[in-house]
Amino acid sequence: MPYTYICGQFPGMESCPGRFTTAGERELWEVVELHGRVAHGEDPSQWSEEDRDQIRRIISASSDG
Repeated sequence: MPYTYICGQFPGMESCPGRFTTAGERELWEVVELHGRVAHGEDPSQWSEEDRDQIRRIISASSDG
């Protein structure tokens, strides 16, 4: 099953056009973290558990179809 993350669905990132789809969830997390570093200048190791939970919800919602 493909997994998708739409960055603009994350609160505060509504203007970001980033949208990523991968074959597996683990691969998608790698892409999301890379996107955070490159596009937003973030350090994913500093993301809170709340941030990661929000990303999981977006991935889950977009994976459902």
